Amino acid sequence: MDYPKPRIPTFPILSLQSFAVPQGEHVPSILDFPLVKFVTSGRVAIALALQQMKIGKDDKVLLPAYHCAAMVEPIIWVGATPVFYKIHPDTSVDLEDVRSRLDSSTKLILVAHYFGFPQDMAKIRNFCDEHRIFLLEDCAHSFFGEFEGRPLGSFGDYAVASSMKFFPIYEGGCLVSSRHDLASLMLTSAGAGFELKAMLNVLEKGFEYGRLPFLQRLIHGPLRLKNFIWDTLKERILKEKSTLGPGASEGGFGFEAKWVSKRSALISTYLIRKVSKKRIAENRRQNYVKFLQTLTGLPGCYFLFPDLPKGVFPYVFPLVVDDPEKRFRALKNAGIPVIRFGEFLWEGMEATTCKTSVDLSRRVLQFPCHQELSQQEMAWMISEIRTVLLS
Repeated sequence: MDYPKPRIPTFPILSLQSFAVPQGEHVPSILDFPLVKFVTSGRVAIALALQQMKIGKDDKVLLPAYHCAAMVEPIIWVGATPVFYKIHPDTSVDLEDVRSRLDSSTKLILVAHYFGFPQDMAKIRNFCDEHRIFLLEDCAHSFFGEFEGRPLGSFGDYAVASSMKFFPIYEGGCLVSSRHDLASLMLTSAGAGFELKAMLNVLEKGFEYGRLPFLQRLIHGPLRLKNFIWDTLKERILKEKSTLGPGASEGGFGFEAKWVSKRSALISTYLIRKVSKKRIAENRRQNYVKFLQTLTGLPGCYFLFPDLPKGVFPYVFPLVVDDPEKRFRALKNAGIPVIRFGEFLWEGMEATTCKTSVDLSRRVLQFPCHQELSQQEMAWMISEIRTVLLS
């Protein structure tokens, strides 16, 4: 079904405020690791982690029944077998169910910090050590955050993150490890076309939602020339059945092996290092609290995470609703950038594996709380959500 364009940005977009640096303490994140390998997406980072651990044919990888395809596709790509485990209604790992699924072929468990809220990583780390299996920490929703005073990502043998969910960039993922050396992992450039696309996308997204107006006027002429050149280039690309950017950045499904050896764009790594991390952390927390304060008591819904502990920097605001299909359509038609994590669970997973995961994949609607939302945009979105939930 075709929906109208979102009236506010789904993900962070570049603005002059992106570089504001408020005073405050250090924000724990994936960037705290001595060596960060910047790649083009989180799914590519998972594939590289699997390769580093030599996971392949005849190996089994445990992963949550509440998942997106990007978590499964790299496992299939390396030839391993995905085995899905249960989660509890609060999204925490059901370790007893995990234990029941272990066998001699099990080499790895993938654990996700859903929506930025950490799992009990000390307990899970001890479980993996006890059973001598690898731990892959999926921080796609938790680029920033900590657990028991340690940054998320530091408990796993390897950890992956999705930088394009937290920074105003076109593409990006990260691979880190607190236990293994990544210095020998070499990545190459995806080429000038990719670098140009990544840079132009950053600017155009900012222009699209009314940011960077002075820059937009300044380069109006060159942009018109760029559009002509770009349209011509895209025609050639379509004829050659190739792409300049990863499918993950275009909202696509499927695993593209060509990106496994490629590093993130220069503009992406530059912006990750230069934009204000403190602003990202503070604004996300403030916007999350606004949701809690203004949506409390509404009928037919409840908060998946009703509290915001210290050290949690949320990816989105997840709301569990009744009659999700009707409300999802109404919100989309209103121009709200609502999405559903795990909306399409892996086809090979039995629905009876974890009824909680199936329920959450249908009923959890997630709303943006990123740092680039203005107060007016937040107020408008909350008003529309209230209208839909009260109807």
